[in-house]
Amino acid sequence: QAQLAESGGGLAQAGGSLTLSCVASERSFSPYALGWFRQAPGKEREFIARILWDDGETAYADSVKGRFIASRDRAKNTAYLQMDSLKFEDTATYTCATGDPAGRYNGWGHGTQVTVSS
Repeated sequence: QAQLAESGGGLAQAGGSLTLSCVASERSFSPYALGWFRQAPGKEREFIARILWDDGETAYADSVKGRFIASRDRAKNTAYLQMDSLKFEDTATYTCATGDPAGRYNGWGHGTQVTVSS
């Protein structure tokens, strides 16, 4: 099972942008889907986006739709989450995981912290 490593988090102002990366260690990385999740302190982990690895089809939670864009570069075994128009409530630890057709996710990375100042 591939190990995933997120990066790209940091501090941003409200209205600003960040782009997260999720790199897989496995050379022949080809999951069904790659999902992005976030968890804020004291809250449950929240699904925010996923991309189907083969055709690039994406889906988003309503909370980020129109502001976040998921993409992937299959040659680099890397997925990206472009986050625009950031809001204070986007502050959380963001993680990626591989998903199967049933919507189950595993192979979680350690996460990257995103902090948005209002």
